[in-house]
Amino acid sequence: MSGSMVTAALPVKRAGAQDVSFAIGIVFILAVLFLPLPAPLIDVGLAISIALAVLILMVALWIQRPLDFSAFPTILLIATILRLALNIATTRLILSHGAEGYTAAGHVIAGFSNFVMGGDFMIGIIVFLILITVNFLVITKGATRIAEVGARFTLDAIPGKQMAIDADLSSGLIDEKEAMRRRRELEEESAFFGSMDGASKFVRGDAIAGLIITAVNIFGGIAIGVTRHDLSFSEAADVFTKLSVGDGLVTQIPALIVSLAAALLVSKGGTRGSAEKAVFGQLGNHPRALTLAGVVMFVLALAPGLPFLPFALLGSTLGFVAYAIPRRHAAAKAAEEATAHEARLKADEEVRQSVKESLKTVELELCLGKQISGTLMAAHSELAQRVGKMRHKFARQYGFVVPEIRLTDDLSIPPKSYQIKIHGTVVASEELRMGDVLVIAGDGPLPDVPGDETREPAFGMRALWTSEMFAGALQRDGFAAVDNMSVLLTHLGEVIRNNLAQLLSYKDMRSLLDRLEPEYRRLIDEIMPSRISYSGLQAVLKLLLAERISIRNLHLILEAIAEIAPHAGRAEQIAEHVRLRMAQQICGEMSDSGALKVLRLGNRWELAFNQSLKRDAKGEVVEFDIDPKLIEQFSTEATAVIRRLMDQRHKFVLVAAPDARPYVRMVTERLFATLPVLSHLEIARGVQIKSLGTIS
Repeated sequence: MSGSMVTAALPVKRAGAQDVSFAIGIVFILAVLFLPLPAPLIDVGLAISIALAVLILMVALWIQRPLDFSAFPTILLIATILRLALNIATTRLILSHGAEGYTAAGHVIAGFSNFVMGGDFMIGIIVFLILITVNFLVITKGATRIAEVGARFTLDAIPGKQMAIDADLSSGLIDEKEAMRRRRELEEESAFFGSMDGASKFVRGDAIAGLIITAVNIFGGIAIGVTRHDLSFSEAADVFTKLSVGDGLVTQIPALIVSLAAALLVSKGGTRGSAEKAVFGQLGNHPRALTLAGVVMFVLALAPGLPFLPFALLGSTLGFVAYAIPRRHAAAKAAEEATAHEARLKADEEVRQSVKESLKTVELELCLGKQISGTLMAAHSELAQRVGKMRHKFARQYGFVVPEIRLTDDLSIPPKSYQIKIHGTVVASEELRMGDVLVIAGDGPLPDVPGDETREPAFGMRALWTSEMFAGALQRDGFAAVDNMSVLLTHLGEVIRNNLAQLLSYKDMRSLLDRLEPEYRRLIDEIMPSRISYSGLQAVLKLLLAERISIRNLHLILEAIAEIAPHAGRAEQIAEHVRLRMAQQICGEMSDSGALKVLRLGNRWELAFNQSLKRDAKGEVVEFDIDPKLIEQFSTEATAVIRRLMDQRHKFVLVAAPDARPYVRMVTERLFATLPVLSHLEIARGVQIKSLGTIS
């Protein structure tokens, strides 16, 4: 316990020691104003003043934003008082011991006198006046103006920023802790710029005080040297002017450095990052400007009377930088994209390995056996390209984008087999024969080549698996040899067509609605959800897709729904009305060679289906009640007729009465899933009809 107490007490003792040291330092500076100091201590104090000024400048260069140096006004005040105190101390030494020589006020002042002035006090006076002018009229005046404007605009913007913080807190974008942090930062920002507005006056007053003190030292020192120390006027002027100007230079150089730091700080504004990043980042990121500047430098280098080397060197440097910057940016962008790609891959891998990912089901998945995967994945780019084209084809044909098809390897299925899954459920599977081709014969004779008879997986037609080496001979005999990839993709496409309704998700429907024009957006707002809900609209679209009716003309579908929605409540009734309004599109899609080939039910089955419909008092169909024996008999007769027409390669539709159409479709889809069933009212005007017979 004693050890922990000692450890806990150390920061307190250290903080207390810092407080005492800081207070002693301030008291020492104040004491310098009144007490005389020997020359060695003056040298130490002047060195500290110069070091402090350089440190302030370096910090101002490297901070990321002005608020990171919020203690600058306090530090500026301390540095100013230190310089003034040292200036007074050196004045005391110059006036009292100046007649003893150039080192009377310390070696620092003597060194500056000899180094800067070169032994000629007139040079020193001119340099001193130039420094005063630069500091007072240029740097200090500009920094003062920037500080004033910055303080005014910062204070004016405080109410708006506070309201923005309150609005973010009310909307839940930030929590209470973040709001407190932002308010505290806002208070610090306003206090900082307000303090900078006043602190700039310290710098300006320091420049004026330095000028006055130097003038007093010169004239007072000459008077004291002549009257008290019996020096001639020229000797007194030489000694005291050199000492006074040396003292002024030692004082003004740190003052100039601090003024520059203050100007850099207030001129930084809203720019984030260190000063060199802000300057070089914004000044050097424009290759065209650098190129033009380099051209100007070369022109000046060739101008008569001007030195060639410096301008040519500058022009070459600017040209090289202009050439290198785009490549550096390209390399940085490539590295950033590579890093982002690696991060995405890592995130995807983490998601795949997470428990939540295992709960998700893929909407559309193609699982390949080991041997099929090894063969087809070798041509992965071709497979992906053909799958992408298939999705584009479905989007154009049916009006919505089917989900992405995930290709996976599955070791649990036979090596030569594949499975097609929708929402995680296997809806189709088949086996391929690697190295063989599939010859589709239909009802015609099979080719006279060795092979195994089978059924084509997509449409169930008679086919033959035979070796790939017979492909050329088969083509000469008029047979089409289909490779394994085409067999698989054809089967996949037909499975998708048979399950379009299952693949239209609520999200897909909302994205279709969002792409509509503004006028139809207003129509949606009119009928939804007062007349029909979004889920009801999805049910109508699913009923259409279940019978392979395209929803690409969504605006026509919405208009038809707007007509019937006030009078019908069930999705089936609305879908039947939509089919009537889309009769032209439906007949156009189901026509063959410009004519709509139809197969009729016949009077007997028309009457049987009509008598099986049970109606309510309003005449609406509420139930379908038919004798199962009639269903069996109808299925037998319909299968014979439909199979004969299909074997003859006819593309046709089955026509029934409007009220019975959905129930005829319900019976026939179990026998022939792709056979369209239309009502008499759905045959559009102007459509050429060709009758193929009746089921009777």
